[in-house]
Amino acid sequence: MIENVAFTRLRAGTTSMRGLAMDNSGAGTLEFALVIPVFLMLIFGVIDLGQMAYGQSVLNGAVQQAARNSALETANTTTTDQLVKDTVTPVLPGATITSTRTNYYDFSDISRKEKWTDSNANGRCDNGEPYVDENGNGHWDSDIGESGNGSANDVVIYTVTAAYTPVIAIPLVAGAFRQQITLTSSAVKKNQPFANQVSYGTVTGTC
Repeated sequence: MIENVAFTRLRAGTTSMRGLAMDNSGAGTLEFALVIPVFLMLIFGVIDLGQMAYGQSVLNGAVQQAARNSALETANTTTTDQLVKDTVTPVLPGATITSTRTNYYDFSDISRKEKWTDSNANGRCDNGEPYVDENGNGHWDSDIGESGNGSANDVVIYTVTAAYTPVIAIPLVAGAFRQQITLTSSAVKKNQPFANQVSYGTVTGTC
């Protein structure tokens, strides 16, 4: 009799352990807890990169349009800058938009140094070396370009930067919710020949 009772208890315990081992009612919750962070990072990352890619595309288009408008005789740079801002802001809410314009006499002058006699062959105008003040600003420049939209027939490099905070930043990344992303776009256009082009100056000076 005692042996039957012990056997019955052992059998009941074995059945209970087998049932516990086969019980997976909490597995789904555990798996969800493990997977959801990775899933959210993937979704937020796609949104973040999508906003950046779309913002860059919109910025490029707006800059090209604004540069074309600025090349006209009736150009208003304030209006064209506002065009870029109005186009980009809906895609990049709260973005800080800044722009610069650098003008040259011709395409070949872009990033060209002012003419000078490099006596010591160090690539800089110094030690009293004579130079030609081609842009008329009173000193030698390693880039002959002048700030502004220039005049008729001038070549203008129009550059715009847009600094914004992502709508949804990638989570679990240090500083993700405070980071700023900066997008840049440039366009090179030649102003219409609506008047005689002003040539470079010929006044000489020394460094």
